[in-house]
Amino acid sequence: MKYLFITFLCCLSCLQLSHASESDSIKICNLLEESKRYSQADDVVSYFAKKFVGIPYVANTLEVNDEEQLVVNLRQMDCTTYVETVVSLALCVQNGQFTYQDYINALRNLRYRNGVIDGYGSRLHYFSDWIDNNENMGFVKEVQSPNPPFSAIQVLNLDFMSKHPHSYKALRISPYLVEEIRETEINLNGKKMNYIPKSSLANTSLLRKVVRNGDILAIVTNVKGLDIAHLGIALWRKDGLHMLHASSKQGRVVEDNNTLRTYLNGNKSFLGIRVLRLTH
Repeated sequence: MKYLFITFLCCLSCLQLSHASESDSIKICNLLEESKRYSQADDVVSYFAKKFVGIPYVANTLEVNDEEQLVVNLRQMDCTTYVETVVSLALCVQNGQFTYQDYINALRNLRYRNGVIDGYGSRLHYFSDWIDNNENMGFVKEVQSPNPPFSAIQVLNLDFMSKHPHSYKALRISPYLVEEIRETEINLNGKKMNYIPKSSLANTSLLRKVVRNGDILAIVTNVKGLDIAHLGIALWRKDGLHMLHASSKQGRVVEDNNTLRTYLNGNKSFLGIRVLRLTH
């Protein structure tokens, strides 16, 4: 009882630092406290990824404020906020940090360019931008070898946000932001990354060596102007590679029963996966 009361006071004092409910802040504190007892033999990303199975899928949960503000929402998630939530918790544990303040610092660092909130354009909207920034910050590392299975190349040609501003609340309200987004797109365009084509996602010893439980999986798309269509967390089973993800089709965070290869083969716009791993 004493621990719960202290946790409540700690989390309540930090609520003003983010757009978060009292219940979400307390849940973060409890998850971090519980993680002190998790088995070190387990992958910390997978540990937290499984904690959110069943949480409802809801899109656009970050678009709740007129001005850009850090949003913490553990009651509703899309694929990106799910991954960011899990990775932020994992980074806290890796660094021996177990307070709500530590969590929001980690989340802000992941979600915003150089960890600084400076309007809508400072949020890392394109996942390739997210990868670049978080590699530079030392939080993640993109795996791009060996070849095979990293036998395909993605060349960035981004313009979806600037050409479809009506699809984004902030860009509809403030059209001047479109130019800022366009500058980000131009800075990313032309970059090349290696990825694993979906034809190479068979249950092989090579793939098992290359992709680990808890890796972040970014699904490469051929949709014009985009780079990544969906995100998840790698999970190996006996029949092959699966994914923990916030599924719009199933309406919740799931440990997908389909293998990742089957999942990708069900969508013609999915080309393969880029793979990221937390640095240690």
